[in-house]
Amino acid sequence: MNPVRLSLRRLAVAILLTGAATVTSTPPVRAQAVQAQDAVFPPSSRFGFSAPAGMTASKRFTGFERRGGGAVVSVVELPGPAYEEMKQSFTDETLKTQGLVVRSREPVTLADGLEGVLFTGEATAAEGIPAVNKWLLIVGGGDVTGLIIAQVAVGTESDENIRAMLTSVKLRPALSLDEQVAALPFRIGDPAGFRPVRALAGNSVLMTLGPRDQISAIEQPILVIAQATQAPTPQEQRDGLARQALFANQTMKDFQIERSQSYRQNGVDWHEIVARAVDVPTSTPVVVAQTIRFNPDGYIRAVGVTRAEQRSDVLPLFRQVVDSLQMK
Repeated sequence: MNPVRLSLRRLAVAILLTGAATVTSTPPVRAQAVQAQDAVFPPSSRFGFSAPAGMTASKRFTGFERRGGGAVVSVVELPGPAYEEMKQSFTDETLKTQGLVVRSREPVTLADGLEGVLFTGEATAAEGIPAVNKWLLIVGGGDVTGLIIAQVAVGTESDENIRAMLTSVKLRPALSLDEQVAALPFRIGDPAGFRPVRALAGNSVLMTLGPRDQISAIEQPILVIAQATQAPTPQEQRDGLARQALFANQTMKDFQIERSQSYRQNGVDWHEIVARAVDVPTSTPVVVAQTIRFNPDGYIRAVGVTRAEQRSDVLPLFRQVVDSLQMK
């Protein structure tokens, strides 16, 4: 099999396995019909939907969730060729091993001539986990493939509402990089010479200092800034969270922490780690600066990486960008 197609399949299956959002149980509500309305596009997403009453664009992930819990719709964008690959590889057996027991599948014709395949079923049973209905829609958009995953606690939202929402999908033209950056939930007041190269998932941006967009061998400093929305992290757990996040980076190894500290600045709690490490692909010594800004509903995490010999010039610039971060 073509390695590119295989990687697309693995990526799609991995996304299906992890979900991208957790369904929490909620008291049953009376089903309400989907009302005709313009498609709502999650920030930076090319896929928009007419959602039923009570379902709004999420601040935690790219997609929608029901106020009060019980229903989530996650939206993932993949390259165009992924559509045909997923049509072939998403068998009932494959999907069952990845968390979806398929009851039905059908080709669907969507707005503006888009084609798709809609799978319906339920999440594989797990002890102590409430029953969850599950839908999977793959959409062929030419240069982009949509992978839309709906998960609904039983009794929360009617099948008709979810089906109507999924099949209302519309595709808009690709957003410019500036538009994607403008849609992020945070603002960078001072880029300190760094420029955005890519925005991801509506909540993160990759930046670099230098002329190249494709960065190999750590030839240019890179800085990734991402928002995570979750329950507040208690003060006593923040150092552990920061270290765990740093060590989870599988592109680096042999971490040696030079500094790990919490501090408060302008009424905001922060945590900073500076560490030496080795870039795995190239065995290049690097310096990593990770700074986390804690917010009432989660945090913003900035990770900067530069070659060890550049540290004196680049570390102050990382800090300059981080100090300028503002929530919208």
